[in-house]
Amino acid sequence: MSTQPLPLAGVTVVTVEQAVAAPFATRQLADLGARVVKIERPDGGDFARGYDTAARGLASHFVWCNRGKESVAIDLKDPRGLALVRKMVAGADVFVQNLAQGAAARLGLDAAALCAAHPWLIAVDVSGYGAEGPYARKRAYDMLVQCEAGLVSVTGTPEQPVKSGIPAADIAAGMYAFSGVLAALVRRGTTGRGGPVEVSLLDSLAEWMGHPLHHGMHGGAAPARTGLAHAVIAPYDAYPTTDGLVLLSVQNDREWRRLAERVLGRPELADDPAFATNTARVAGRAATDAAVAAALAPLTAAEALARLDAAGIACARLNSVAELADHPQLTARDRWREVESPVGPLRALLPPIVFPDAPEPRMDRIPSLGQNTDEVLAELGVPEAEVKELREAGVIA
Repeated sequence: MSTQPLPLAGVTVVTVEQAVAAPFATRQLADLGARVVKIERPDGGDFARGYDTAARGLASHFVWCNRGKESVAIDLKDPRGLALVRKMVAGADVFVQNLAQGAAARLGLDAAALCAAHPWLIAVDVSGYGAEGPYARKRAYDMLVQCEAGLVSVTGTPEQPVKSGIPAADIAAGMYAFSGVLAALVRRGTTGRGGPVEVSLLDSLAEWMGHPLHHGMHGGAAPARTGLAHAVIAPYDAYPTTDGLVLLSVQNDREWRRLAERVLGRPELADDPAFATNTARVAGRAATDAAVAAALAPLTAAEALARLDAAGIACARLNSVAELADHPQLTARDRWREVESPVGPLRALLPPIVFPDAPEPRMDRIPSLGQNTDEVLAELGVPEAEVKELREAGVIA
């Protein structure tokens, strides 16, 4: 039985956001109990709503990043609409924005200006490349930042660099914005003051590039692109069985001995100088992979995994997205829920952060555009007649 509330219960967040980075951050806040009021354009809203129609008519990115939020459709370019948003911010704990560089400042919604006016407020600016420097005004879409941060240079095969199959730069920035808000809330609890938080996609993904960056800066060369293999560990790759690929990873020479003796059936390789150390196995990667592949090729994937597990060797299947959706571990741990949406219930995973002594994370409705406009404006004390006038003028929707 839960004994504590969700950790962000009572926290109010106002966000002017679009695409993935900021919406992903604020969805984490909503999951943990915060009230998140999402400001959208009346003429279409967050442009991620139009990326695709894969989720039963809704955009899959929007479904992923926007559950549990209230949608308020307001035209920020109209002074009346901007005044309403500023009134909302004045009563909030946190404000988040990822508008194009300079747009928030022109509206007076940048973190520095808002925190000067409201010392208790935590205001987060999420940008592509940061507020200063030669790249500050560049458009910063995920794939472009993946390239600028060097991620694409170390991803793929020796012949072909590829981008990550997920929006890695957006996710990285979203998670740092989320953790930045949490850190700022802790600081406010001890000092009574909020303050600005800055997060950029490039800074975030550059941090995630730590291993290849330090390897290259201090080791003389960046790790080579090796597909599913590891640049500095062997064996660490995918190997064919009779009915699919199995991946395994040997992290040290003790594990190699177990693999040689109990899986490969070639105990002599444990002490052979050409295989006994990771350095030797990487130098002779072709021979190492050939030995592993020969042992696994006659087996089914299930047989290979069972043998590897029995030997204590890290291993996995190469699952498809459909297989992830039916993953037995997620099912066994009851990780799936249904989230309400404008098209009916949609299946979604519980968020990764678990508080066993609190209620389940909030997984409330994915809002339609402007679904909560009237409700939020009523809370601000805007008279019904004025709401009607604003709607007829196109300032709200």
